[in-house]
Amino acid sequence: MRDKAAMDNPVCFKAVINENSHTLILGSMPGKVSLTEVQYYAHPRNGFWHIMGNLFGAGPDKPYQKRLAILLDNGIALWDVIEQCSRSTSLDSDIEEQSIIPNDFHSLLSKHKKIDRIFFNGGKAEQSFKRYVHPLLGEQLKNIRCVGLTSTSPANARYSIDEKIVMWQKSIMGTVE
Repeated sequence: MRDKAAMDNPVCFKAVINENSHTLILGSMPGKVSLTEVQYYAHPRNGFWHIMGNLFGAGPDKPYQKRLAILLDNGIALWDVIEQCSRSTSLDSDIEEQSIIPNDFHSLLSKHKKIDRIFFNGGKAEQSFKRYVHPLLGEQLKNIRCVGLTSTSPANARYSIDEKIVMWQKSIMGTVE
């Protein structure tokens, strides 16, 4: 468990990645429940693990470490665009823009050259990547397909979990461009 100061100035987790990873799923920054539990997408109403369960068998019914292992076995890596920021709540809209420090994608992509697809879990992840990371990478992104996906956050109530599953499946499993 982390203290309140860590919640107001969160620092993201280390990347979940290995030498076989070809697909990187990026969030913006873990929410307070995730930071407290020290687990990606720990909020019980976040649809991420339901979607991963549907696509890869890494559902919320499995222990967290097992879910991560299943994703890695399928070439899926997890990380966040933002390494550190200030915010008052778990909402992406409360991230103080001037406080954003992006993660070191140059080093990550230099070490993990099999990454050829990056999917953004929500608009803030995609927007932050385009603003803070993309300009620094240039040629490193030349052969990497970057795709924005609808957020799995419970704050994104525009789509049902079933609709989110279909959208993610079409993009991640490659059934549409």
